[in-house]
Amino acid sequence: MKKLIWTLTLTASCSAPALAADVTLKIAHFLPASAAAQQRVLEPWCKELGQASNGRIACQFYPAMQLGGTPGQLADHALHGVADVVWTAPGYSAGRFPVIEAMELPFVVKDARSGSRAAWKFYQQYAQPEFSKYKVLAVHVDGGVALHTANRPIKALGDIKGLKLRTPTRLASKTLAALGGEPVSMPPAQVTEAISKGVVDGAMGAWEVVLPTKLDEVTKYHIQPAAGETYPSTTVLTLLMNKQKYDSLPADLKTVIDAHSGLPLVEKFGQVWDDVAAETRAKVLAAGGQVVDLTSADLSAMKNAARPVEQAWREDMDKKGQDGRKLSEAAHALARD
Repeated sequence: MKKLIWTLTLTASCSAPALAADVTLKIAHFLPASAAAQQRVLEPWCKELGQASNGRIACQFYPAMQLGGTPGQLADHALHGVADVVWTAPGYSAGRFPVIEAMELPFVVKDARSGSRAAWKFYQQYAQPEFSKYKVLAVHVDGGVALHTANRPIKALGDIKGLKLRTPTRLASKTLAALGGEPVSMPPAQVTEAISKGVVDGAMGAWEVVLPTKLDEVTKYHIQPAAGETYPSTTVLTLLMNKQKYDSLPADLKTVIDAHSGLPLVEKFGQVWDDVAAETRAKVLAAGGQVVDLTSADLSAMKNAARPVEQAWREDMDKKGQDGRKLSEAAHALARD
């Protein structure tokens, strides 16, 4: 069966005849086409590019890894021109982007809006060198990963002991282990089946992925910090463009992309992620699921248990020639602003 290709053709006017675009950007990501990342951020972004360029820029989407490979290979897809633009998590390529990991340390991020602004500032101030081979269009966060379980509610730190949960990144895995759980790494597309078969007890994941991956259909309990409190972990996400593709564009089209990327796009990601989180929680509750906010005491106990994760990260960064303490303190400070 031929692969289904999701195509978005952009013209200057909906009523005008469709004209061939000068540039069609191939955009790849790891979630289904129905995910908010495509529907509510990337497709509107592409429409803006089309309108601002008088129809000279169009986009062609390849969701759910339709160009092959694994989510961890998306950064290479952008680097080598398999795709022109990819939306991916740097943490899926473990060890490749160590500095930006500071934003994924335990209990840094409290929501997607403020966390994404902080991630963008952190990237600009500290992490640009490790992304030097790309044209970076956006750096944002998922707002924090909640704990979603099938059969066992989590109301205190001790309830996590022995739970097998899918974790999205290296630091999420280390954090879960510090809290007493057993981290299991797997692509998002495999999580729901793994839970339904009892391979894992649930997953650590942002609210945005719950509906696209049908996580809500196999989990009943959803545990999160109270509003305004920080999450055990978060996932940094990036929109990366092939540098040679960007460099090959006419100057006026580069200007269009620049004007619609960076902080404005980061703000859009943050807004959508927070909106989707609220919408998803409401749908989960309406369907009979349980959403539990951790008490201050339980959250404090988890923070204490996770402190060694940050200390170990600092020491590891020091060995890499980076100032681990400076980076981790900067992440916390930017996220508090």
